[in-house]
Amino acid sequence: MNYLLALDLTQIDPQRMLIGLLVGVVLLITLVTMTKVHAFLAILLSAMTVALVGGVPGGEIPGIITSGFGGTLGSIGIIIGLGVIMGKIFEVSGAAETMARTFIKLFGKGREEIALAVTGFIVSIPIFCDSAFVILFPIAKALSQKTRRNLLVLSGALAIGLGVTHTLVPPTPGPLFVAEAFGVSIGSMIVWGIIVGIPMTITSVLYIRWVGKDIILIPNEDGVIEEVDVVNVNLADLKLDESKKDLPSALMSFAPILFPLVLILMKQIWGQFGDVPGFVQFIGHPVVAVSFGTLIAIYGLAHKTEKTTLLNYMDAGIKSAGIILLVTGAGGALGNVIKTTGVGNYIAEGITDWGIPAILLPFIIATLVRFIQGSGTVSLITAASISAPILATLDVNPVLAALSAMVGGMFFSYFNDSYFHVINRSLTLTDSKKQLKFWSGATTVAWATGIVVVLILNIFM
Repeated sequence: MNYLLALDLTQIDPQRMLIGLLVGVVLLITLVTMTKVHAFLAILLSAMTVALVGGVPGGEIPGIITSGFGGTLGSIGIIIGLGVIMGKIFEVSGAAETMARTFIKLFGKGREEIALAVTGFIVSIPIFCDSAFVILFPIAKALSQKTRRNLLVLSGALAIGLGVTHTLVPPTPGPLFVAEAFGVSIGSMIVWGIIVGIPMTITSVLYIRWVGKDIILIPNEDGVIEEVDVVNVNLADLKLDESKKDLPSALMSFAPILFPLVLILMKQIWGQFGDVPGFVQFIGHPVVAVSFGTLIAIYGLAHKTEKTTLLNYMDAGIKSAGIILLVTGAGGALGNVIKTTGVGNYIAEGITDWGIPAILLPFIIATLVRFIQGSGTVSLITAASISAPILATLDVNPVLAALSAMVGGMFFSYFNDSYFHVINRSLTLTDSKKQLKFWSGATTVAWATGIVVVLILNIFM
């Protein structure tokens, strides 16, 4: 059942719903920071509280929650499962070590986080950041394991590079919608999105480096991520073990990652020039593409591993994905409660009556919806839908208005954002305060940098 259609919004008092939202957010923050309640249960309880206090009929609440939970996992759950299987094969086959050696040779010691940030910045232009992070995280983990560099910094640089272009650069769905709403060509949106995204990525990586002085995560020899007080290996003295010669080639090691990325990119590019054939739509879908990548990993990297041993490795990978899936789905449930009740739109529409500079209108709407609902894509679509018709009658550069909306979608990623959970759970970072300091802080730095750049461009354009 589509609960967005089944729920009669005329029966919902928007002011009461706003109160319910405030109570639910306070409850969520309290549970995850001051009690022993697991984040999965805390998010679900918060979703129920928002709906109950907000006046949603009790019989509708379970359906709204399960619909949001299933809808979120339906979009990225399979990718997460395939990704952890692939990552486990990378570790046990030696492919992760091959990739680590390759990246060190290409970019040099001490520049690994720069290499990963650039990689993420490019890869996420055509691909959802959640899927891309799952695919690329094993590289960051391998680099950390072999160089003793802080995994929090390496994976954070990768994640912010992915997140920035996912939010600012077409052909991802949010930027595409914003460009269309404001009447901006796709080419212009790509160019300006990259221009604004570069300083956002740089400042965020610098912030993540600063956080990495206090939170240090290093995988041990068995690949288990551990938090340590200091990094006790001098990078300048590091020499990778050259005794193990039976490693897969660089081509075969990267193939499980590159092949699905090429398939997905091919579908995206094809769609820019005309109708995409059904077969291309099929092989270019992330679920199908990553399935092919996983098969390449199994038969190309683990062909020498005994069947039972390989299945045990894959089982271990699937078990590690369980908590990621549960918490991610719970975040989707909370987001669906807020979206279904219309409270995000109610708040956004109220902002239009405030006396603020026109260029900031889409930025503020996107920022609030992002904080309330959690989805960057939804915040972009909401902000563009409301503000574009208003700004069309005002003297506002449509490119800057579109950028303003997209920058707002980067604000303070936290518990209701699936990407927040994918990143932190991949790192096994479970302390909520550290999660907020690390990833919520990094996205907020990107958000603040972005709007400063947009305002500076507004002076000259």
